[in-house]
Amino acid sequence: MARAPGGITLQQLHYFIEVSAEGSISAAADLLYVSQPTMSAAMKDLEARVGRALLLRSARGVTLTADGAEFLGYARQVTEQAALLEQRYLGRPPSRRLLGVSAQHYSFVVDAFVRMVKGSGAAEYEFSLRETRTWDIIEDVRTLRSELGILFRNDFNRNVIDKLLRDSGLAFRPLFLAEPHIFIARKNPLASRDRVTLADLADSPRLTFDQGANNSFYFAEEILSTLSSTQEIRVSDRATIFNLMIGLDGYTISTGIISDDLDPEIVAIPLDVEERIEIGWIGHSAIPLTEQAQTYLAELRAVVAGFGVALLG
Repeated sequence: MARAPGGITLQQLHYFIEVSAEGSISAAADLLYVSQPTMSAAMKDLEARVGRALLLRSARGVTLTADGAEFLGYARQVTEQAALLEQRYLGRPPSRRLLGVSAQHYSFVVDAFVRMVKGSGAAEYEFSLRETRTWDIIEDVRTLRSELGILFRNDFNRNVIDKLLRDSGLAFRPLFLAEPHIFIARKNPLASRDRVTLADLADSPRLTFDQGANNSFYFAEEILSTLSSTQEIRVSDRATIFNLMIGLDGYTISTGIISDDLDPEIVAIPLDVEERIEIGWIGHSAIPLTEQAQTYLAELRAVVAGFGVALLG
């Protein structure tokens, strides 16, 4: 693709960011109150200026090319820095802050998100937090629906997860290593124990998060996913799993990090197994993080460190 004369404008970058977020040129045009032909022409001109295709167009909308995904990371950084300059030297109000996070079902992810939003200082903001399935987390980050994904890996699923991430142009960065715990209701007879064994759980319903069509052992959100259980219930959200812990004395296996503020009726008891749970974040290998994403990760590390967990990165 031949390069067009002239430089890239901030307006083009803003347009490109919205088109990427909406997955549609016409939807982005509506959002920004410009005509669809104007938006379409701006995207074609931008691609001509950089000398490469950034968008794949189809009847269903647009998706980013590999070059487009990398370009988006830099576009976000440039517009973020321009907004900071305008705030400092032109007295402009803080711009809308935007960050998307997709994660497995962890209360510390929500704790950190709350802290980030409260500390943003923005009069207007637009954030998204999706607690979802493992495959969907990877897909959200691959397609840039979310900038960050939070998930776990261990010796059992590491090769499968890492290959899928590589094939998607993503990378896993470790955050911390956790000792497995069970989450149970405070009224559960096991709640008074210092530790529990797998044998202690033999007669209790095992609660796991449903992985949908990709319900492979390797995509399970819980360790020991191949372990047989006579009583098993799959659920789709954290509120339901907590209600079943209380109503059926069920359990799930997780990190042991749980918020008393968000989940006051649930306790974490160490589980006697050799396994360890490595929690990390995923992002595009070639795209630098925005300042907002870095702020969120800093809050996440602070929340986890408050539970005495040693950080890995």
